[in-house]
Amino acid sequence: MGKRGTDVARETAELIITDDNFASLVDGIEQGRIVYGNIRKVIALLIATGFSALLLFFLTVLAGLPMPLIATQLLWLNLVANGLQDVALACEPKEGAELDRPPRSPAEPIFESHIIQHVLVTGTVMGGLAFVVYAYLMNGGSTVEHARNMTLMLMVLFGNIHALSSRSETRSLFRIRFFANPFLVLAVPLAQAIHIGAMYAPGLSSVLALSPISLAEWLILAAMSLLLLLVEEAHKAWLRRH
Repeated sequence: MGKRGTDVARETAELIITDDNFASLVDGIEQGRIVYGNIRKVIALLIATGFSALLLFFLTVLAGLPMPLIATQLLWLNLVANGLQDVALACEPKEGAELDRPPRSPAEPIFESHIIQHVLVTGTVMGGLAFVVYAYLMNGGSTVEHARNMTLMLMVLFGNIHALSSRSETRSLFRIRFFANPFLVLAVPLAQAIHIGAMYAPGLSSVLALSPISLAEWLILAAMSLLLLLVEEAHKAWLRRH
């Protein structure tokens, strides 16, 4: 059919190999799966973080306590806990087993059972532990400002731990090359440093109702954030067996 036939074939084809190399098909499939996997990771990260905040507020209302975060703190949490990490997570390189997975049905939604499990497990742990800290401080005689300050710091720590753990849906964080995604490795400590800096910045700390915390309080919050990591590792281990 000549050149015209070739042009017609290109217009009607769903896939065109431009370099006459069928190995490009394999590379294209692998890259597509990497992109799709990263989209799932970012969606799971954002929804789990949002669900945890929703659960925190819901439990606080049920307990009859003052709101755990003021409006500016909630906006700050969305910025610091997700603003850098979700973009960096989208740059996660391949895990190495993308081509071993079976083909995905085009009708399969991104928000499927595994992501729902992830959101429920991690979101419940983050929101539940944050409520425990807030309720304990409020019932222990702390001011509402101090309780909110501690709760916000814990949620920021949770967001950073969760972002690191979200690098793989099933693989342990400790089996992933740490610097394979330098963007996320930089984003996590940077986000934490921004929040710590805000606690000491005169104008910003007043707007956000933040204040420095003691070393003992740091250790308690760090230990609680590690509980989240343990739960996520246990959930991944369960997924690998099912």
